[in-house]
Amino acid sequence: MTPPSDVHTECRTGDPTGLHRVLDEGVVLPQAAQRLDTRAELWPDEVRVRVERLNLDAASFRQLERTHDHDGDAVRAAVLDIVATRGKMQNPETGSGGMLVGTVEEVGPDSPLGLSVGDRVATLVSLTLTPLVIEDGLAGWDGRSEQVPCDGYAVLFGRSIAAVIPDDLDPALSLSVMDVCGAPALTARVVGEYAARAEQDGTSAPTVAVIGGAGKSGSLSLAAARAAGAARTIGVVPHQGEHDLLTGAGLADAVAVADARDPIALRDAVAAAGGPADVTVVCVDVPGCEGGAILATAEGGTVIFFSMATSFSAAALGAEGLAADVRMLVGNGYVPGHAAYAMELLRADAGVRSLFERRL
Repeated sequence: MTPPSDVHTECRTGDPTGLHRVLDEGVVLPQAAQRLDTRAELWPDEVRVRVERLNLDAASFRQLERTHDHDGDAVRAAVLDIVATRGKMQNPETGSGGMLVGTVEEVGPDSPLGLSVGDRVATLVSLTLTPLVIEDGLAGWDGRSEQVPCDGYAVLFGRSIAAVIPDDLDPALSLSVMDVCGAPALTARVVGEYAARAEQDGTSAPTVAVIGGAGKSGSLSLAAARAAGAARTIGVVPHQGEHDLLTGAGLADAVAVADARDPIALRDAVAAAGGPADVTVVCVDVPGCEGGAILATAEGGTVIFFSMATSFSAAALGAEGLAADVRMLVGNGYVPGHAAYAMELLRADAGVRSLFERRL
C-alpha cells in the first residue's frame, strides 16, 4: 500500500495492524506505542469514523476519578491531555482505554471491514490502539461518567473490528453492551465445555461464580453461564445495594456479598452460596482480587480474568503459592460473534437489560 503523501510517512507502507501509524522509534504495535499518527488522510485499508461517544474502560475511569478526587473538570482535562499527547485514549496508569461509537465518514478502497459511509458503528477494538482526535474539548461531558459525548474522529485499521449499531436500541445502550461483549461469549464457551463434558460423563453440570455480578460484564456473564448449561450460578457483589439489584434482576441462583480483595471472605462467601465454583469469572475493576478468585475455584476448575485491574503475575504466583490446580484464562475481549451474542442476551433477558439501563 502507498501511504498518504506526507514528509513523515514517505517511507512507510500500510500494514493491517496499523504499524504505519506508530510514531515511536522502535517497532511496536499500536497498542504498545507511546504515540500514534492521527492524520485524517487514510491509507487504502483504513476507515475513518466521526466519533459521537467514547466509553471509557471502567478501571481507567475509576483510576482517573480517584487520582483527581472526583473532580469532573480535572478528569476531563486529564482525558484531553492523554488523547492529545498519545494520539489515542490509553490511561498511562492502567494501560486500558475503552471503545467508541460513531458514524463512518470515509472508507478506504481496500478496507476489509465491510463498512459503508453513513453506517453507525461501535468499535470492538480498544481505544488503546485506535488513532483518535477530539475536536470539541469534551464540552458536553462533565467528567463524572464512563460514557463521554464528544466530537472528533478515529481511524480503524484493516485488522480492526466494528459492528453496526442495531436500529432497535439506544446507541448509548449498544455501546455499553459492546464494550464488554467479549466476557459473555468466552464465559459461554467455557461453561458450555464443562456442561458438555458433564453430560457425557453423567456428572453434575458446572457451578459458576461471577465476581462483580451486578456490573456490565458480570450480569451478561451470569446470563451467558445459565444459557450455556450451568447448574448453579453465584453472583458476588460488594455491598447490600448491589445484592438487592442483582437479586431483583433474577440472574443468579444465589447472591453473595463479599469484598473481592479479601481472599478468605470471598472464598467463604462463594462456598456458603453453593461453591466452590467450577468456573469463576472475575469482572471487577479493582486490583487485588486474584487470590480470592483462585480460592473460590474448585480443584481442576477455571478462572477467567476479565478485569483490566488484574495483575497476571499475582494470579500466576498466587496459584502456585496456594498449590491450586486451576486453569487461568485471560479474556482478550474478542470471540467470533461476540457482539451479536451479547445483544441477544440483552434482548432475551429483562434482568440484564434492567441493570444496563440503570447505568444510563
